Amino acid sequence: MAPRANWKGFLRLSLVTCPVALYPATSESEKVSFNQLNRKTGHRIKYAKVDADTGEEVDNEDIVKGYKVDTDTFIELTKEELENVALESTRTIEIDEFVDRSEIDPRYLIRPYYLRPDGKVGHEAFAVIRETIREMNKVAIGRVVLTNREHIIALEPMDKGLMGTLLRYPYEVRPADEYFDDIQDVKVTKDMLDLAKHIVNQKSGHFEPDKFEDQYETALIDLINQKRAGKPITAKARPRGENVVDLMDALRKSIGREEAATEAPKKSGKKPRKAAAGQKEMLMPIAGKKPAKEAAAKKPAAKPQRKSA
Repeated sequence: MAPRANWKGFLRLSLVTCPVALYPATSESEKVSFNQLNRKTGHRIKYAKVDADTGEEVDNEDIVKGYKVDTDTFIELTKEELENVALESTRTIEIDEFVDRSEIDPRYLIRPYYLRPDGKVGHEAFAVIRETIREMNKVAIGRVVLTNREHIIALEPMDKGLMGTLLRYPYEVRPADEYFDDIQDVKVTKDMLDLAKHIVNQKSGHFEPDKFEDQYETALIDLINQKRAGKPITAKARPRGENVVDLMDALRKSIGREEAATEAPKKSGKKPRKAAAGQKEMLMPIAGKKPAKEAAAKKPAAKPQRKSA
């Protein structure tokens, strides 16, 4: 089942308009998630919205948003009042300008979305906008309202659709000099650079997301499976950082270690480990229940029906 659209409206380039839908391009639903429990009873913790002064629970229809002016003063804003903040970007992504991709500072990137035509009409107009952006090798900059906030969105072609990336506003990005001013100015020698470059060459490759494994997620699943199986849990030794005394010696040893690591797979002939499967596939099945795949595999074949003479 396809995910629900986060936003539906129109994409407009000057007088060219088409209906579009915006979908999240990423998901964290496969990650292990936890509930909070009462250690004494094992029951789940329930959160209630209560009045800070009376302690009484408040119904959702009686809750309004408030802007804090000072300790005891709030300006109340109703849902209707907030909806009356009329912005064209609530229903339309207006393309304001086109920029080079290299000009967008990575610190401004928030999250990606997929943008596609909504319904059976507007595909031609959508294609014109998409291919114009592709041919010009530019990124289109517009604005869109999501969760009652206006966001800057950068649009670029991806296959038959568009990828939209939400961008931060300048006031949301902290200046780097607050963190980097205290870093000492160090003169790096050519010998050190040459050794470091050699290590980089040994470790160079291509970005292939499928070969990356979320090792923490895998360790969590192993822990859950061990507890479900009633196995004892033993603490693993924590990795400790080494105090580097001689940097040149450390670089030389690193080169030797990388060379050994590169040769090891060739000698063993083993294939590289595949990326971990999803959470649901790796968790141990509940006792008495067989996984769907296994049950299907063990299901006896239907007997051939005998035809009457």
